[in-house]
Amino acid sequence: MSILARNASALAAKLGGIGKRAFDIAASAAGLLILAPTLLAVALAVKVSSPGPIIFRHRRVGLHGARFDVFKFRTMVDGAEALGRETGGTQDPRITRVGRFLRRTKLDELPQLVNVLRGQMSLVGPRPEIPHYADRYRGEDRIVLSVRPGITDPCSLEMSDLDEIMQTRGSTPPAEFYEREVQPRKLKLQREYITSHTFAGDIAILVRTVLRIVRR
Repeated sequence: MSILARNASALAAKLGGIGKRAFDIAASAAGLLILAPTLLAVALAVKVSSPGPIIFRHRRVGLHGARFDVFKFRTMVDGAEALGRETGGTQDPRITRVGRFLRRTKLDELPQLVNVLRGQMSLVGPRPEIPHYADRYRGEDRIVLSVRPGITDPCSLEMSDLDEIMQTRGSTPPAEFYEREVQPRKLKLQREYITSHTFAGDIAILVRTVLRIVRR
């Protein structure tokens, strides 16, 4: 590739990144305003259903390996992390009654619009992983850390019912099942997204995500 071609490609990528970020800011700000009544209703439901904080902060790994706290409405009992990293499935006793509904409808993810507005996440991008797994990325898997993580992506759509997938593990420990069966597939889908994504493709993913949530 000539120097001119490389420069043109780099400029196109930079402009594409600026456009994606501008869209993220506008869409996340609008989303927070439009969804304010829903956010308030969910917050109240979490507060009255079980003791503990309304918002759950979970340490994740983002762009270029930067650590940040991802925001979610709490769906498990307070202190659940001390009992294990991975969910045991739909019957995980740590999940609260309201939490089951929030996880099924993905309403627990709405606070991540704040992460998007702060520049820690994008609307569309590979889901951010916890340091325990992200720190072990090697070779081609490290491309996942070259972009902002997102609220949704093709992997999120394919594995939208992760709790149900984990429920099929039988007697296999959750951590072992996740590492052996779930994570390899997630990384493959995330690598494919990063190497081929377009703005139009991101819009299509957002539309599919919204339709899936509405149909639940």
